[in-house]
Amino acid sequence: MRLAYLVNLYPMVSHSFIRREILALERQGFEIFRISLRGWDSELADPEDQLERIKTRYVLRDGIPALLLAITRMLITKPVLLLRAMALAWRVSRRSERPLPIHLVYLAEACRIEPWLRAAGVQHLHAHFGTSSAAVAMLVHALGGPPWSFTVHGNETFDKRLFVGLTEKIRQCAFVVAVCSYGRSQLYRSVEHEHWHKVKVVHCGLEPNFYSMPKSAAPTARLVCIGRLCGEKGQLLLLEATRRLAAHREDFEVVLAGDGEMRGEIEEIIARYKLTDRVHITGWISSEQVRNEILASRALILPSFAEGLPVVIMETMALRRCVISTYVAGIPELVRSGEHGWLVPAGDVDALMQVMSSCLDASADLLAQMGEAAYTRVVERHSIDTEAAKLAALFRATAEKPSRSEPLPAKH
Repeated sequence: MRLAYLVNLYPMVSHSFIRREILALERQGFEIFRISLRGWDSELADPEDQLERIKTRYVLRDGIPALLLAITRMLITKPVLLLRAMALAWRVSRRSERPLPIHLVYLAEACRIEPWLRAAGVQHLHAHFGTSSAAVAMLVHALGGPPWSFTVHGNETFDKRLFVGLTEKIRQCAFVVAVCSYGRSQLYRSVEHEHWHKVKVVHCGLEPNFYSMPKSAAPTARLVCIGRLCGEKGQLLLLEATRRLAAHREDFEVVLAGDGEMRGEIEEIIARYKLTDRVHITGWISSEQVRNEILASRALILPSFAEGLPVVIMETMALRRCVISTYVAGIPELVRSGEHGWLVPAGDVDALMQVMSSCLDASADLLAQMGEAAYTRVVERHSIDTEAAKLAALFRATAEKPSRSEPLPAKH
């Protein structure tokens, strides 16, 4: 079976879970046609991502003339479908945070993609994230493209479900994937009960090489926070907790592994709090470097305010390290406080400081016990080959159904 994967930006340093999913499906016999709207010139630290870029076709790489040519060809060859797709784009744009001209750009992108899929014999189109990539996939189908589906990961979609047209996308797709039960509940909130049967749960997964890592001690007093430097991840709260803890003890350090839009503000606060000798920022790092940072640390600390279910938590548990995080979204579905690490209420700086101290005081035996329990749980729940098999079954089942060639009528 031939599939196409559509992502807004691919490959990307924080999207390794998409690469793992694609490679796992290929191991199961699928042919995957990779499509990204942009990303052909982004900086990549990971050799595996560099290889993926070679395999990816980019919609916007040839600029506006290519989009205009695609629309013209569609107008000549499929005028009725083009008008129906335009009506769908207008309908979705009415409540969107992005105006109609942006949705017409999505339509132009869809006009470019649909002939690619037809020429390649693609039988199903899957998008990652519920925002622009899902909008383009929906319009590709409206233009006569194959059945489509999409995966929703986190609150960037749920927080704006009315303004990204999430309800309409669920109505139009063959199925929609949540990465945790919390995500499923938010998708249920977003659409009528008659469409609930489309909502599926497929976890993000890890490759077997994570499971086969040898055991290693965690004697250091280092805590590592891995992720984009942004408001949702709670790094500012972590700095507050670090400042308070540093007033009582000097035997620890914190590493912020990642980069993002808040780096300047975070660096300014580190300097203001006189934490430059205690808190370090790595910038973007490769998958291998992420693994090494986890192994060099006592625990992962991720004081998130909003999440789906972070892949880095799975990676940490697979490496037999404990986790410090929050009771947010899908995190407590995987991490059990007191068994695999420590969970605190989101936004509670005092509780965060206390569990940081508890982790630093924990004996090597307790850390090893938590690490083994974490390893066992993540292997049971997040094998990429097992999760990809769930997706494979959904793709095959959809391919066996008669394809609908036009969008569903609007609901008022």
